[in-house]
Amino acid sequence: MRFIAPALVLLVAAFLLPLLYVVYLSFGGSSPSLEKYAAIATEPLYRQVLLNSVYISVVSTGLTLLLGYPIAYHLEAQPPRRRTVLMILVLMPFWTSILVKSFAFTVILGKSGIINSFLQWATGMEGHLPMLFNRFGVVVGMTHFLLPFMVFTVLASLLTQGPELRRAANVMGATRLTIFWRIIFPLSLPGVMAGILICMIMSMAMFITPALLGGRGDLMISNLVEFHVRDTLDWEMASALAVCLLAITGVFCIGIARVRGGQLFGEEG
Repeated sequence: MRFIAPALVLLVAAFLLPLLYVVYLSFGGSSPSLEKYAAIATEPLYRQVLLNSVYISVVSTGLTLLLGYPIAYHLEAQPPRRRTVLMILVLMPFWTSILVKSFAFTVILGKSGIINSFLQWATGMEGHLPMLFNRFGVVVGMTHFLLPFMVFTVLASLLTQGPELRRAANVMGATRLTIFWRIIFPLSLPGVMAGILICMIMSMAMFITPALLGGRGDLMISNLVEFHVRDTLDWEMASALAVCLLAITGVFCIGIARVRGGQLFGEEG
């Protein structure tokens, strides 16, 4: 116990006590009340921001899965040495700050950006496609950031499948499509669900990408927390929103625990 005592003291001082103080503020501080939570539940602005956060997170996570699963499937089929090189390429976005990546998307998706300039040159069209400072830009930026998390989570699940399963199915006359849908995909579902939950947790708390690539109608919970802390100085409302965000992510964390315990689909742990 004495060996982990310093770590426990650090966790209590740096995480637990500030968290308890945030919860304390969310209930009105020295004058306890549910006023802030009632406002979150009843006022259209807060309900819309909560819906925005869930909607953007679901869409971004869905696109991440659609892009990440084929990449993970391709990586799993490669020889170990080639797979290592390709995995490094997937990891490359981690070597760049999310702030820098978000600014890079303004160059790619902007009015005079790379995509619009190419379309104007290739098609001769006038005007531009609105791909920035709206929900499209937010989803693109978040999908780009979340993709490696999905790829490596699914890849870990695919690598645990023994090749003898596919050989046995092939010997029995199953086609490649049948082998995928009846064997590979069902066995990879724990990895898929873990990737979905991880991406949902991370996307719900995204701040920089919605702030730089989104518009006024694309605010997420973290952006509203920052607004109340910096602009309105309403720390109680900011704390209540932070607690709501913590509760939502806590639900997803419980989901991850169930996936790791093999209980998401009713299996015994």
